[in-house]
Amino acid sequence: MNARRDFLKMAGGLVVAFHIPFDALAAEQPPIAKGASGATPEVNAWVVVKPDDTVVIRIARSEMGQGTLTGLAQLVAEELDADWSKVTTEYPSPGQNLARKRAWGSFSTGGSRGVRESHEYVRKGGAIARTMLVQAAADAWQVSASECAASAGVITHKPSGRTVSYGKVADAAAKLTPPTEVALKDPKDWKLAGKRLARLDTVDKTTGAQVYGMDIKMPGLLNAAIKDCPVFGGTVKSFDAAVIEKRPGIKKVFKLGDSAVVVVADSWWRAKSALDALPIEWDKGPNAKLSQKDVAATLKAALDAPDAVVGNANGDARAAIKSAARKIEAVYSFPWQNHATMETMNATAIWTPERCEVWTPTQNGEAALAATAEAAGLPAAKCDVYKMHLGGGFGRRGATHDWVTQVVKIAKEMPGTPMKLIWSREEDMLHGRYHPITQCKLTAGLDAKGNVTALHMRIAGQSILASLGSTLKDGKDPVVFQGLNAPGPEASIGYSFPNLLVDHAMRNPPVPAGFWRGVNLNQNTIYLECFMDELAHATKQDPLAFRRKLMADHPKHLAVLNAVAEKAGWGKPAPKGVYRGLAQTMGFGSYVAACAEVSVDRKTGKVKIHRIIAATDPGYAVNPQQIEAQVEGSFVYGLSAALYGECTLKDGQMEQQNFDTYQVLKLEDMPKVESIIMPSGGFWGGVGEPTIAVAAPAVLNAIFAATGKRVRDLPLKNTSLVKKA
Repeated sequence: MNARRDFLKMAGGLVVAFHIPFDALAAEQPPIAKGASGATPEVNAWVVVKPDDTVVIRIARSEMGQGTLTGLAQLVAEELDADWSKVTTEYPSPGQNLARKRAWGSFSTGGSRGVRESHEYVRKGGAIARTMLVQAAADAWQVSASECAASAGVITHKPSGRTVSYGKVADAAAKLTPPTEVALKDPKDWKLAGKRLARLDTVDKTTGAQVYGMDIKMPGLLNAAIKDCPVFGGTVKSFDAAVIEKRPGIKKVFKLGDSAVVVVADSWWRAKSALDALPIEWDKGPNAKLSQKDVAATLKAALDAPDAVVGNANGDARAAIKSAARKIEAVYSFPWQNHATMETMNATAIWTPERCEVWTPTQNGEAALAATAEAAGLPAAKCDVYKMHLGGGFGRRGATHDWVTQVVKIAKEMPGTPMKLIWSREEDMLHGRYHPITQCKLTAGLDAKGNVTALHMRIAGQSILASLGSTLKDGKDPVVFQGLNAPGPEASIGYSFPNLLVDHAMRNPPVPAGFWRGVNLNQNTIYLECFMDELAHATKQDPLAFRRKLMADHPKHLAVLNAVAEKAGWGKPAPKGVYRGLAQTMGFGSYVAACAEVSVDRKTGKVKIHRIIAATDPGYAVNPQQIEAQVEGSFVYGLSAALYGECTLKDGQMEQQNFDTYQVLKLEDMPKVESIIMPSGGFWGGVGEPTIAVAAPAVLNAIFAATGKRVRDLPLKNTSLVKKA
């Protein structure tokens, strides 16, 4: 069948472009026996209990440094009533998942959805396993299960005081029929979930025992290096393999597809060095002369173009602005960004005419499996993917699996030989899936008292979904409007305006866009929150008081904003030379706000970010320690982009090829971060991405307070803050 040609591409929590027909693929898969952990029988798909009472919890989502593995294990262990000291984890494979009718649910890890979209069914997995273990003990004692209770991996018969550990009854429990309905604990009764437990993956990462994709070793393993045309849309014209093919260790030199050349050798360094020495002539194609200036001009023109799709609207913003007593307008811009994961794209594959297996770091095992089957020319039943911990993902390893397609096609050149493909840093930088480039014109109408009567936000720029080949409904990409949606559970705006229009003029240059940590919430929050600051200062109002007037109908937005303002001492004098800025937003199901404190040396223009206070309401906090770490890490990412990050186009290719030209925040520039975690209950929000969005606008607003200079075009490095004599 052609099911292998249907892709699942998911990132940012959005299913885009294609899909896997899961039922059809599952039918292709041969059944696998219970007990994927070897001889030890599983209690159910989520839980394996070994005779020594070790509990193995299977985690379908990917671990890429964000702590999802530990958080999900906490939720399963909570309902299981496991002994946390005996808990370990393993990944099931997407092939197993399909064969078992997706017993583990979604394998996609993006959009801060790892916990918030799977919490219910993983908790049920733990509760069902506990119920089966208790029933097995009760059967052995010939008593009613209602007389038994479980705690920390031990089952107790309450009337007699008899006890038995999970490991002793796991084999019997595995033979029972799972209950169809189980009750889940009230979060107020949690003993493991909600607590600051140490991460399960820290020790191995600290000692170097953790195996990443690049570390894989196999007998007979060969290594591949690849070079794709650096110009977007270009192809290979010719290359002279004779120059390098007799070098020591070189096994094969060949063209891959229309645009890439591959060298296979007995070590990756030999392959890469030979590839660097290989004379290649490129056909640079139609984009050979395209520059950053051309793209910027196209976006600028779109700010006033008549063609635009509406993302959010109420009233008649255009008419209200036209008749307003005062009009204020500003144009902002946000550049392309590279994911720049510490671990570059890599995978290892073995292909034969009968089967193909891939080992790779991926944010979506099922999408990687679909890419494997497509490239292998085999049905999904004859393929599988084994997930590795990721050395960074940030969205790059979710929606697009180009490196997986490449490694499988390379492995097909040498059937039965394990083949490891590693992208060089330069290859990784030149062939990313970049954060979309946009500009935004904001126009506000005000009455004579300085009240906002209307707001029009025109966004001009790329659509991620269009770049990925997704079919857009009525030409609209909903991702574009993150943080600007009508009130609701996902990325809603935190202000009420009598008249509002948010629209998008789509312009897609030939640079592939992708989901980049925080996605469009990042620039949309900069645009809106900095403009709100502009309106406050233009009308001589306190930025906090100005916002509060517009947030009466948005209590959760307001609560996090008030929390950071209170902790920062807003309204009270800051230390001498230090200035404050605010920002708030709602994204990925959570409400977040920040207050930044900065100083600016007007002689050198250097910005010092002293402190950022962040508040997060994710509904429920599974592990507060991990949330704090995610807030701190997200600020590194958001501030790196705001201060330094940009990818610029010249002659059809990106100019930035390594970290010498794509700078990230250094330790000496990292501010003190104070986190306020304030879960209000009733909903489940994400924590990996939302706070990225408030770091930059809070800092930019503080810079304005310090200098009177409004930075509207990022990154900040392109703007001088030196005070003119």
